[in-house]
Formats: sequence, structure tokens, C-alpha cells
Amino acid sequence: MRTALTIEDLKRQARRRVPKMFFDYADSGSWTESTYKANESDFSRIKLRQRVLVDMTNRSLAGTMIGEQVTMPVALSPTGLTGMQHADGEILAAEAAEAFGVPFTLSTMSICSIEDIALHTRKPFWFQLYVMKDRDFIERLIERARAAHCSALVLTLDLQILGQRHKDIRNGLSAPPKFNLNTLFQLATRPQWCLGMLNTQRRSFGNIIGHTKSVSDLSSLASWTAEQFDPQLSWKDVAWIKEKWGGKLILKGILDEEDARMAADSGADALIVSNHGGRQLDGAPSTISMLPKIVKAVGDRIEIHLDSGIRSGQDVLKAIALGAKGTFIGRPFLYGLGAGGREGVTRALEIIRSELDTTLALCGKRVLSDIDDSILMDNPFAVD
Repeated sequence: MRTALTIEDLKRQARRRVPKMFFDYADSGSWTESTYKANESDFSRIKLRQRVLVDMTNRSLAGTMIGEQVTMPVALSPTGLTGMQHADGEILAAEAAEAFGVPFTLSTMSICSIEDIALHTRKPFWFQLYVMKDRDFIERLIERARAAHCSALVLTLDLQILGQRHKDIRNGLSAPPKFNLNTLFQLATRPQWCLGMLNTQRRSFGNIIGHTKSVSDLSSLASWTAEQFDPQLSWKDVAWIKEKWGGKLILKGILDEEDARMAADSGADALIVSNHGGRQLDGAPSTISMLPKIVKAVGDRIEIHLDSGIRSGQDVLKAIALGAKGTFIGRPFLYGLGAGGREGVTRALEIIRSELDTTLALCGKRVLSDIDDSILMDNPFAVD
């Protein structure tokens, strides 16, 4: 793992170790993938202002996200099928995040269950909720998150219908898996991954199977999922969930100023500027390009975080400079997980921390609270 110096290094290692259908599931966008690519490339358009002969000692990256202490303003995003990047993947990622001092967010569509994560961690984690038509199931999910002492609920707003992801279709990704020459070849060329899966019982969707009357095993999951995402989801449902949950609520999937104002009106504690990693509406703008507009619209009313496109500590610093109070990483920690399990996730976090710390110093700053857009030389996304 120490040979990995960048997130790109971890990505190359993960590609060699994870079956193609699961690696591509994490590392792909919808349709032409233009938004997925822009999420990354738009960060490079923002240029930093280098300073010299300033005191760079006693630097600190610590801060808070929704009032919780963090060692750096980075949380692990909720990602589906994390446990298919590496056996028991969600558990390993949660353990790494806890040891590092950053939040871990468990997806509804995880392989390991809420209870699995609670059993293997000591501090509260966050839980991401997809709203299904089966509201009784959703109420039980919320109760399970509360029983596990989750300290925040992250409500995803941008998956009422599924974006078309061509790589998943071409790779034959499905639940349960369909075994044919293509998928069997993918598995046969990744023996270490297969051995890990044989040594765990966690190979299905732990938050769903056995917790709803309609899904008792993998064979019944696909049809249930296809009809359960709710296209009628509305702001009234957000109010209902806020009341049922009663704790800190984060709204994920905001990419428009008007939606941001409604999110602030909802009474949520934070919103995440996100386009689902470019996996939903292809052709939508990158998250970093929309961040300044959303900060201007509601930054004085609600805490703003950013997700999608972060691949380095420099990207984190640029997001903070443009007004984000925190950031989320999905693919970077998944690459680390696929490359080396818990150690790989830790390495991904170490890389981002090191890059963030070095860039902070070379911009002439010692603490993140001093960061604003004055550290930028060129910002094509600035708003008047």
C-alpha cells in the first residue's frame, strides 16, 4: 500500500484485483459519462495562489461537520455494493474511517447491514436512506439506524429513477449475478477476490433481504428494487422523514439554487452538492462548478458539503475555498478498498490528508478556518 502515492495509483491496483463488473460499477457514469468526467476535470480549472515566507508551523486540518469533530473535512460517501469491492467491505471501510477520525456513511444498498457496522465500530456512523414505496420498510430502516446509534441520516434525493449506466449493462451486472462465459471469466481472473468472498457470509444486501416481506433472498431482490424506487418522492416526504428520524438530517443530491433554497427551508442540518458521481443525469454540470452559486444562495442558512469528483487533497482545499464546510469521497476510498481492504482505505485517507496539508502550507495558511477564495488565482466558477 505504501507504494501508492496517489488515488490514481490505488485505482490501478483495484482494477487488477476486483472483477470488472464490480470495478466498473464503482468507476463509471451514466450514458456518455460527460458529467462523471467533468466532476474531476473542472477541479483542475481552478488555480491556486502560492505564497512564500509565511509561518507554516503548527498546521491543523481538524474541524467539524454537522457539529461532529473530524480530523479533516472529509467523510466517506454512501456507496452501494461496497462489499463487492472487497469481502466485508463496508465493515473494513467503517473501521478505517473510525480509526482515522472521519465519518463513515453506510448505504441502504450495502452488502453489510446496519447491525454489522454497529457491531464492528465504537463510535456513531451515518446512514444513507433511499426512500422506497414501501413506507413501512422505510420506517423500520429508520428505527434500525436509530437503534444502531447512527448520529446522522443522509437522505438521497436524486435517485427516484435509475440513470442508464452502459458499463453495467455490457458487463451483465445483476442481482443475483448471472453466470455466463463473460462473468465467469471475470471471476476466474480474480482468485484472491473470490477467496475473500468464499470466506464471508455477507454476499447479499444486508439492509433489505429478510427485512421486507417481499424479499427473502437474492432471487426476489431485483424485481422488488425495480419497482420500489419512488418517482413521486417530494418535499412532503422529506418533512415526513425528518419527523420520523428526529435527529440530524443531511440532504444529498442538490445541484440547483432553487432546490438548495427548498432544502434550507426544510430544516435539514446540511445539504450535499452532488450529482451522484455523474451516475444519474448525464450532461448535468459538475458539482464544483455549482458550489459557489449554491453557497451564495443559502450558505448563510444551512451547512453545505460537496460530493462527486474529489480525487486529491487539493480538490478538498478548493471546495473549502469555495464555501463547502465538508466534503465526501466515494471512488477514492473504493479504489483503496479494492486495492487492499481496510489498509487500502486508510492509505486513501492518508494520501488525501497529506496532499491537503501540503497544499494548505504552500498557500500560506495553517488552519482551514482561514481558507476562502483568496487562496485562488483563477476561479472560472466565481459568481458576482
